[in-house]
Amino acid sequence: MNNIGMRLLVSLSPMVRLHPRLTWAMNPSPVMVTRRLARHQAFDAGFDPDELAEARKWHKSFQPSTLPQGDTSFSRSSGPGGQHVNKTESKATTTWPISKLLAHLPKILQARARTSKYYTKGNDSITIQAQTERSRSANQAENHQKLYDELMSLYTKAVPAESSPDKARKYEALKKAAKEVRLKEKKFHSSKKQSRKGGGSDY
Repeated sequence: MNNIGMRLLVSLSPMVRLHPRLTWAMNPSPVMVTRRLARHQAFDAGFDPDELAEARKWHKSFQPSTLPQGDTSFSRSSGPGGQHVNKTESKATTTWPISKLLAHLPKILQARARTSKYYTKGNDSITIQAQTERSRSANQAENHQKLYDELMSLYTKAVPAESSPDKARKYEALKKAAKEVRLKEKKFHSSKKQSRKGGGSDY
């Protein structure tokens, strides 16, 4: 049924209640269009395309070996682990100043670095400790792995998954529909103002 047929049905049968989908098709409201637009919005629609491309390229090539070494100090381990662990200075504490770490991160992640659970505000750095191994080098390597895992976690939270072509097309179509509805609303209100100025009636 086209729009003319539906309007005729309503005029002939005032008591007939149309399905909400048919009502929307005849006269879509800005609110309904906006809701549909938000539902089909591409996950990455609100991001800068260049920043997204930079972040995704970084993610594909990022490896623990590409991380800066950081500053590592060693101290005596505490807690369980046997006599050897407790008596030797094998506990590794690695610090990465934020100012140096940012150079290795894409722009989108740079703003997230200070939200890390390992962030230390006092010296504005990422500080990670490991003492599970007897070897200094093993504990130091564990710190690097923890930093890598943390950056991957921050990336997942900050960077949306790429939208499918179908979802992107639906979003563009709804965005166009929303624009048309806004223009119709604007013209309607403009005509009402002109009618009032001319002494006409709104009814």
